[in-house]
Amino acid sequence: MSITMTPIGVVHGGRDVPEDDDWGQSRVRIDLDPARFGAEALLGLEAFSHVEVIYVFDKVTDDQIVTGARHPRGNKAWPKVGIFAQRGKNRPNRIGATVCDIVSVEGLSLEVRGLDAIDGTPVLDLKPVMAGFAPRGEHREPDWAGEIMKDYW
Repeated sequence: MSITMTPIGVVHGGRDVPEDDDWGQSRVRIDLDPARFGAEALLGLEAFSHVEVIYVFDKVTDDQIVTGARHPRGNKAWPKVGIFAQRGKNRPNRIGATVCDIVSVEGLSLEVRGLDAIDGTPVLDLKPVMAGFAPRGEHREPDWAGEIMKDYW
């Protein structure tokens, strides 16, 4: 099976290199492709506080892809876990997803805070964050996951 995805837009601003921490105040603009979309594509999004941005880690090269297990961030103090038990960028399909604060919506542009993607990143999709899709019940995670995120935002 072959699936082709075409980016809906691109990230402008923010960082120009990937870094592991301090993404919480990062503000970027996502511009939709005007050849594919009119301003009505974002109509109503301003009523939401958050949006999930699905994007491509397009700077990750084929030789950087991980399909097995590794220590998150190369830190041997954390257990070796499979690529699907972590959220690193060197994923088989290079797909990233982040829930961001919506700052503003204007025409074909969406400004968000807290997107951990760099300037020029292709955006595949935008989804409003709805309480009904939030995790139901308690969630659990290993201690290393909390440690890795302590300075992320």
